[in-house]
Amino acid sequence: MPRGSSPKRERQYEHIKESALDRGESQGRAEEIAARTVNKERARSGESETASRTSTQDISSGRRGGLRSGNRQGSQGPTRDQLYNEAGQRGIEGRSHMNKAQLQRAVNARKG
Repeated sequence: MPRGSSPKRERQYEHIKESALDRGESQGRAEEIAARTVNKERARSGESETASRTSTQDISSGRRGGLRSGNRQGSQGPTRDQLYNEAGQRGIEGRSHMNKAQLQRAVNARKG
């Protein structure tokens, strides 16, 4: 977090970082996502000294909700690593030998 950030932005950063970690992102990637999102929100609200045109004129990151993330063919759902982590949390045995589709079926079977 940049110096001089408000307590609100600190909370926002931590919340976004925790959400990314819960989705299976690495620590570094989660911190990057959180920092970029908070910095964009700071720029949009005039809290930063400098801001790019896309930060101030683009749709907000909260509203965009990942419209530009991933590939252009549509969401492929969670990654294999994310499914593997969730399978571990649910106590699914044999997950290390499963492919993405098998992990998805096993996780879905445990959810219901």
